[in-house]
Amino acid sequence: QVQLVESGGGLVQAGGSLRLSCKASGSIYSINVMGWYRQVPGKQRELVAEMTSGGGTNYVDSAKGRFFIARDNGENTVSLQMNSLKPEDTAVYYCKANVDAVVVGRKDYWGKGTLVTVSA
Repeated sequence: QVQLVESGGGLVQAGGSLRLSCKASGSIYSINVMGWYRQVPGKQRELVAEMTSGGGTNYVDSAKGRFFIARDNGENTVSLQMNSLKPEDTAVYYCKANVDAVVVGRKDYWGKGTLVTVSA
């Protein structure tokens, strides 16, 4: 099995910064795409940022220039540096990884989520 564990969420004032971290563990052969999603009550979960194993990135427009994703393939970790936070960034942030697991094969795995609250 594969598990993803997030950390780094919390309460921050508008304009502040937070860094989220996620580590994947288990029977992992390789990880293709790894990244972050967020969700607020009453809305669909949306992609915030993701990175391929080769280093290619994709960001939601509202995060470009403020959020930065980084990945360590050897450690199976991904982080999200969030700067200039806005109240509209408030959400539960989820780590996601598309994993080629031993025996099981390729599958998406999700963390339990970490709450980010940005106060005005």
